[in-house]
Order: sequence, then structure tokens, then C-alpha cells
Amino acid sequence: MLKITLLTVGRLKESYLREAAAEYGKRLSAFCALKTEELEPARLPDRPSEAQIAAALEDEGGRILAKIPAGAGVFALCVEGKPLTSQDLAARLADAPLRGVSRLCFVIGGSHGLSPAVKKRAGLRLSMSAMTFPHQLARVMLLEQIYRGFQINLGSAYHK
Repeated sequence: MLKITLLTVGRLKESYLREAAAEYGKRLSAFCALKTEELEPARLPDRPSEAQIAAALEDEGGRILAKIPAGAGVFALCVEGKPLTSQDLAARLADAPLRGVSRLCFVIGGSHGLSPAVKKRAGLRLSMSAMTFPHQLARVMLLEQIYRGFQINLGSAYHK
């Protein structure tokens, strides 16, 4: 069974988002072993300087890199990433075990994004959309897309 780790900077604050993430986690248990790890965001003042943001990203990046499972294929969610269709993501989920990859790790950074080191470690920089979404909603959207990918690979009517 494919093992998927979701590394996120920050916690889900709203109960409806926690409930949605839990629902997709439950649905995904039929297809993969999902583990979610929430990392504390670096503390920043209300109006941080570019240097303070860079230092925060470096701090978060070091902690993210330490949590990526050995041998995992890494997908970093970032605005400059490559947009994939649901079918493209499904193909990557199906292809991983065929390439000998038994672990995938999806990384969602904090409100200022991801460090260059995390982006460099990623096998794929993934963009959810050209639009901007609330940071916490991105986690639920990603979980839904992973679930949709497994459903596509099954030929399920869910995707229709």
C-alpha cells in the first residue's frame, strides 16, 4: 500500500475544515496509509521585513526537510509550480509504485510559501491553481484531489 505523508506548516483552525480533512483521510484509508504532520509556523512580527521572512522560511524549511520520509517522492505546493489535471495527478499516483516509489510526500508551506531548499528537494513543484486560495483550504483541496486520483485510477463514477 502506498504511504502518503502530508506535511503542512500550520494547523487547521476552523472546525469545518478539520472535519473535511478528516473525511478525506477516512476515505483515503482504503487506498493508502495517510499521515499528516503539522509543523508550527515560524513566528513573525505583523509587518515582517524581507530578511525576517527569509529567515522564517529557512527555519520552516529545515524542519520540513527533517520530516520528509527517506526515499519519498516529494510534491511541493507552490505558486510557481506546474498545474496538473486530476488525471495527471492520478497517473502520478499510479506510476509511483511502478517506479519503485512506495512513499509520497506532499508539502504545504506557510503563508509566505516554502524555502528554496524545500523546492529544490521536490521532484515536482505543484500549483493548485493560478488563483489564490486560503492557506487552510489548500489542504482540503489537496486531499480531495488525491482521493479523486485514486478514484480515477479505479474507473469510479466519483470523478464524473
